[in-house]
Amino acid sequence: MLPMSTTGPAPAGRELAIPSGDIRLAAYLVTSSHTTVRRPGLVLCHGFPMSPTQQVGFPGRGYIDLADRIAADTGWHVLTFSFRGTGRSEGNFSVAGWLADLQAAIAALRGFPSVDGVWLCGFAAGGALALCAAGEDPAVRGVAAMSAPADFGDRATDARRFVAQARQVGAIRDADFPPDVEAWARELKDVRPLVMIAKIPPRPILLVHGANDEVVPLIDARALADAAEGQVQLKVLAGAGHRLRHDPRAVALLLGWIDRQT
Repeated sequence: MLPMSTTGPAPAGRELAIPSGDIRLAAYLVTSSHTTVRRPGLVLCHGFPMSPTQQVGFPGRGYIDLADRIAADTGWHVLTFSFRGTGRSEGNFSVAGWLADLQAAIAALRGFPSVDGVWLCGFAAGGALALCAAGEDPAVRGVAAMSAPADFGDRATDARRFVAQARQVGAIRDADFPPDVEAWARELKDVRPLVMIAKIPPRPILLVHGANDEVVPLIDARALADAAEGQVQLKVLAGAGHRLRHDPRAVALLLGWIDRQT
């Protein structure tokens, strides 16, 4: 990891650059005040940007605030970052690239000597990728996924339209990317949360979904729970939409889940 300017709002927070392949990801780490003992660590993941305005940040202000809140309330170390093509991270969006970025963030947090185990929390696409990363990495201790889609395959149906959408929100920045649209689209079919979640139990899984989610239907959460043979804690929030990061009930559920991990 490469140090960058320290401008974090919390005394223990600092900005980092995490290498992921040949690019660098903008990240923010807030460390527990309990520096004399090893503490658990959480990687916090954002979702796919809904508009260009969500590209501003290092990473987004809301995720830095949430990282600070989790660290203050739980005593954990918390790392949040911008996936490639978002915020001030380098690169262009691809779903396999985002999964590689998450794996790089896990390795970075795990590399701190004061971190005792890594858990994951993600929202929307970030939650789905957290399930995939945990399914592939048995050393991940547990996962919380909020508003997570069960699959990315529907986006591959009209890949060129999705590329145009990613370009519109700034997640694809280079004019010649992707060099092969068909290969880029195949990644959307190959990265499958619905398959990978089955590999996580008996490690703990928290799924939180809004009953009125206008982006990812509630049936996705139920499908994920079924794929894990019910070995999940599924919470459906009445009246809630897609953006659960702004719902205090979702944050309270996450904090309670974290508290039960150790």
